[in-house]
Amino acid sequence: MNPIKAFIATIGSKSDTKTLDVESIYGISINALNGKPIDLSELKGKHILFVNVASKCGFTPQYKTLQKLHEEYSNKIQVIGVPCNQFGGQEPGNAKEIETFCEVNYGVNFLITEKVDVKGKGQHPLYTWLTQKVNNGVKDSSVKWNFQKYLINPEGKLIDYFFSSTSPLSPKIVKHLK
Repeated sequence: MNPIKAFIATIGSKSDTKTLDVESIYGISINALNGKPIDLSELKGKHILFVNVASKCGFTPQYKTLQKLHEEYSNKIQVIGVPCNQFGGQEPGNAKEIETFCEVNYGVNFLITEKVDVKGKGQHPLYTWLTQKVNNGVKDSSVKWNFQKYLINPEGKLIDYFFSSTSPLSPKIVKHLK
């Protein structure tokens, strides 16, 4: 292999892969926006849609369609918004500001977690599981921007991920709930 290709291959390698000591997504700990722990195992039997959210993003209006998905399929899916400030500083608010913004502007009443990092050295274990095949058993990915979505099946397995431009009510997502 020529030196340039070898160098590029090392840049693209998963040297930051971290195997989590959990059997499934249900073993991961994350807190709600109010600071109380969320027991993901209580969601067994339902799909889960994790979405890294932000209040000041061009995709922020997706809160409305996330809420609609939550309402129309509440017996089949739990939508979980995960605030993150890693993309353009578009989620600068504290927990109370995020909660107020979501409720007042979009009528959000689905679950919102604490603000976390979805990439990099401080990546929350939830996103380590979601983005690394060694943990989720399906595929590697990286979070490209706010409102990227990860769909989990009722048994806690990753189905797929969807980029920000995919509507929460897209047939790509909804077909799994029918």
